Amino acid sequence: MANNKHRIFIITGMSGAGKSQALKIFGDLGFYCVDNLPLALFRNFINYLKQNGGHQEVALGIDVREGDGLKELPSIIKEMAQDDFIVKVIFLDASEECLIRRFSETKHRHPIHKKLAAAIAHERKVLSPIRSQADKVVDTSDLKLGELKEKLSSMLEVRSDGDMQISVASFGFKNGILKDCDIVLDVRFLPNPYYVPELKTQTGLDKPVQDYILSFKETQEFIEKFVDLIQYLIPKYRKEGKSYLTIAMGCTGGQHRSVFMAHEIARRLNKMGLTASEFHRDIEV
Repeated sequence: MANNKHRIFIITGMSGAGKSQALKIFGDLGFYCVDNLPLALFRNFINYLKQNGGHQEVALGIDVREGDGLKELPSIIKEMAQDDFIVKVIFLDASEECLIRRFSETKHRHPIHKKLAAAIAHERKVLSPIRSQADKVVDTSDLKLGELKEKLSSMLEVRSDGDMQISVASFGFKNGILKDCDIVLDVRFLPNPYYVPELKTQTGLDKPVQDYILSFKETQEFIEKFVDLIQYLIPKYRKEGKSYLTIAMGCTGGQHRSVFMAHEIARRLNKMGLTASEFHRDIEV
């Protein structure tokens, strides 16, 4: 962590989108976690952190129950930044269909005491300004707990305001497009190792598959052009205050081409001095 600064992640978002699970994940990663700390006590809590150096990594949960107090959040975050804190806001979201299903399955009551659909619509309206200003919006509609942990863990690699964490993921279109991505690329134009008998059961992490895909001119041209594009875009994203970039590579089954491309792109970005991690949704690593 840069210069021993306090790092604070504010976890907020739609009720039922996974805020409690996210806080548990942060706790498992060594963060000091506080859920539903009233915004009226935020400044007192910040003073406590400044006076007590024991909690350098903090995750705070905030939800719609704060009501009108949520309007104060942007100014509080600005104050924390001026006090030399590193503050990141993570907004957890999910589709209306998914939220309704989760509330129905758990039989939990929505914190806004209205009919469920109306409560979700009202909450989304109230939280809209915070969502628009969040450093990262994570759609948990189709995420398993392990996938959520992978996403949150990758965010923790951001060491300073000038750094950008890049996550390069692979997926198979037949299993559904990977959500919550900034850039999605279809690499099905590359020759498919699936139709080579000795490569069919392997993945893009196996050298024979990698050698096969790399043997084609279009593969090498694509990698070079795409890495050049990312290298061009990074300063632009940083200028806009973007801290996270998620790139998704998709092929038919998410086993060969997309896996290799995600692996190779992440490797090259790291070689360039950027901070990139890789994640493969549709294979077991």
